[in-house]
Amino acid sequence: MSVPTDPVVSTAASPPPSSPQLPLPRNPSVLYNTVHISRVPLIEPPSYLSPVVRALKNGTCGLTPPSNARTRAPFKPRSAAKGTSSYQLRQFAEATLGSGSLRKAVRLPEGEDLNEWLAVNVVDFYNQINLLYGSITEFCSPQSCPEMKATDEFEYLWQDSENFKRPTKMSAPEYIEHLMSWVQSNIDNEQMFPSRLGVPFPKAFTSLIRQIFKRLYRVYAHIYCHHYPVIVHLGLEPHLNTSFKHYVLFIDEHRLAIGKDFWGPLGDLVESMLRSD
Repeated sequence: MSVPTDPVVSTAASPPPSSPQLPLPRNPSVLYNTVHISRVPLIEPPSYLSPVVRALKNGTCGLTPPSNARTRAPFKPRSAAKGTSSYQLRQFAEATLGSGSLRKAVRLPEGEDLNEWLAVNVVDFYNQINLLYGSITEFCSPQSCPEMKATDEFEYLWQDSENFKRPTKMSAPEYIEHLMSWVQSNIDNEQMFPSRLGVPFPKAFTSLIRQIFKRLYRVYAHIYCHHYPVIVHLGLEPHLNTSFKHYVLFIDEHRLAIGKDFWGPLGDLVESMLRSD
């Protein structure tokens, strides 16, 4: 399977005139404060919050949330029966995350296969991002976000090897819907993500993993740059910051960033997170 190219458009166009978003600081690093992982909620979330938001605030999502917010059915993670390598790696990741050490949580466990570790973690990041975006979908519509942007300097065009063979402009929710479906289809592909013991990962696996991490990052970028006031209002700022810092450290640890402008609009925020670790 070939990995599609990844078009990014730098633009200085003005935002939509009726945008409901609140102004944000020009330097993204001011959004970030010291974060921690907390499994215990301080108070019971209000009953009017959506199930997705309540799950995040309750800390019940763990590494793998109960369901996808933007797909028709709950996401089924890679098969990980007790005693298998995938199961043991998932247990290790849960334990190290619970310890509060994100840098420790991203390291490859001694004696384990790197590709298997990447596969297990990309599934968990997919679920985390899906749940976070699901908490603000009512604020991200084709009307409020007619383009998939992160600030006015970066616009992302969708392209894949099947339905959109040329870079295609689309709204943020449509782009993210295609992105999540694309990631899930790749994870479900036994040729790219083998789940049976003894079946090796293909040579193209590393390039595909890098592409998945690069594209999933864009959802974080869109949320931070265009929906951060909503995240703060919902009380989900610690969850977003912890999830994104985990993501940044994982990419840094395994050198998955490709291109000198990989982090784009969140470069200052990423540097702040790496320095604080």
